[in-house]
Amino acid sequence: MSDYLLAVLFGIVEGCTEFLPVSSTAHIRLAQHLLNVPMDDAFWKLFSVVIQLGAVLCIPIYFRQRIIDFLRTFPRGASGDRNVWNHPLSLVIIATFVTAGPAYLLDKKIGENLESFAIIGTALIVGGVIMWLIEYWHMRITTESMEHMRFWQAMVIGAAQIIAAAFPGTSRSFATIVAGEAVGLSRPTAVEFSFFLAIPIMFAASLLKLAQAFFHSHGGVDMTPHLWGVLATGFIVSFFVAWAVVAWFMHWVRRHGFIPFAVYRIVVGVIVLLIAR
Repeated sequence: MSDYLLAVLFGIVEGCTEFLPVSSTAHIRLAQHLLNVPMDDAFWKLFSVVIQLGAVLCIPIYFRQRIIDFLRTFPRGASGDRNVWNHPLSLVIIATFVTAGPAYLLDKKIGENLESFAIIGTALIVGGVIMWLIEYWHMRITTESMEHMRFWQAMVIGAAQIIAAAFPGTSRSFATIVAGEAVGLSRPTAVEFSFFLAIPIMFAASLLKLAQAFFHSHGGVDMTPHLWGVLATGFIVSFFVAWAVVAWFMHWVRRHGFIPFAVYRIVVGVIVLLIAR
């Protein structure tokens, strides 16, 4: 299979799964295995980071008007009842800091867990069961928008991201959405806050991995025009597919629950565990 076709396929997989609660990491690893792409190859490690960056880049562009409104109303908020500690932008930053330190310290362990299909498969299944239970219990909704979130809710959601970072297959989107529902956020609010958290968290993580791939992986990657083209293809495909998925997902959560994603996680988790045998 040509490198460009692989770039398109991986770009589609990344774009489809990065912001859904199904674990993009699990799907990329599964695709690498099925397509016989060397997981330890320096270029393909770099490629996986670049397509993730492409997917994340769609978020600030898609939500550009919301971001402008938040910046314009900082710190008092649109209704004048916010402050520097509970404005939506502040809550995103707070949740980011709660996650960043522990996730950085766990970087080596995270790398080890990325190599384990058993851990990834188990995380998918456990996460699917938890998501199913959260939906079944119909958690009481106390917060209908990011403008009404509280400091402690952001802290809990930030802490949930640490678990997602430590156990690949959990899914950052899953952790933030389920934690958001558990602390009283409506589905659309939980999803939107998850998207906003992706901007600082995923940009920082992707840029760090990008630097590591360039300078520390097997002496760096010897880039050629062909490889640059493959990177660009994956980046562009991932960006536009992720944009479409984000738009669809925001529409979906206003009318439906997460049970289909819970079932999907369990099915994929079983497949991953069968491969791990």
